[in-house]
Amino acid sequence: MIKSMTGYGFANFDNERGHYAVEIKSLNSKFLELSLKIPKAFSDKELFLRNECTRLLERGKVTINISAEQDDPTAKAATINRTLLEHYFIELKDIANKLGTSHENLLETVLTLPEVITYKEEKADDKEWEKVYEVFLNAITEFEQFRIDEGSVLKIDLAMRSNKLMELLSEVEAKETSRIPLIREKLSYYLEETVGKENVDKNRFEQELIYYIDKLDITEEKVRLRSHCNYFIKALESEDANGKKLGFISQEMGREINTIGSKANNAEIQQTVVQMKEELEKIKEQLLNVL
Repeated sequence: MIKSMTGYGFANFDNERGHYAVEIKSLNSKFLELSLKIPKAFSDKELFLRNECTRLLERGKVTINISAEQDDPTAKAATINRTLLEHYFIELKDIANKLGTSHENLLETVLTLPEVITYKEEKADDKEWEKVYEVFLNAITEFEQFRIDEGSVLKIDLAMRSNKLMELLSEVEAKETSRIPLIREKLSYYLEETVGKENVDKNRFEQELIYYIDKLDITEEKVRLRSHCNYFIKALESEDANGKKLGFISQEMGREINTIGSKANNAEIQQTVVQMKEELEKIKEQLLNVL
């Protein structure tokens, strides 16, 4: 199954404590590059979530944002230790009187002293975490569906371009029928013009011609290229198809196309090879976004 590396997923829920949301975005990357932002209340679950992302998301540059908006404005409110504040204030005021200094800003000074002000530590219970994790999985499901939908579009385009390569290969085969006779005729003409027809050793000429033509033969390259194209399409239909595998196949396709071009010794065939290279380059560009 072809999946796009680009994806988006979102899920949320509300309870008596507030509103929670999970948003997932991804772009292309050779590996899993994970950016995870979670509320402080669930900070102890970060390692677990990272392991889950590694297991479920495979690869891509992924950004996950788990946000929490609490309805109770006092949930994060600071607590003032009144007893300690009064004790500090009386002590400092007494010292100020003895030193004859001003009492101005004395309260502000007391508020900065240790443990006078404490903040409630955000902590979520197990039931709340279970709900957040459920929403996380829902976002993952939506995210994966997005990847599958995008992958279906990529699959159609990749199959079309692979078939186009085979059409161009058929054009090469059609143009190749006259290639060898033309080469033979051209070499014979040059040889006769150079040394004279009566001085040409026909047997030696035939031997050298066979050797030369063998070096220009592209039969094996055509067979391998067609095989690679068929394997590429088969891989697109496979349940375990992936971008890396398709990338390796496209590299092999490129090698055969380059060899055909270098051996062609024919302007029309080389023009077709240029078209094949253009199609292959578009395939490679699309594969950058295949999971």
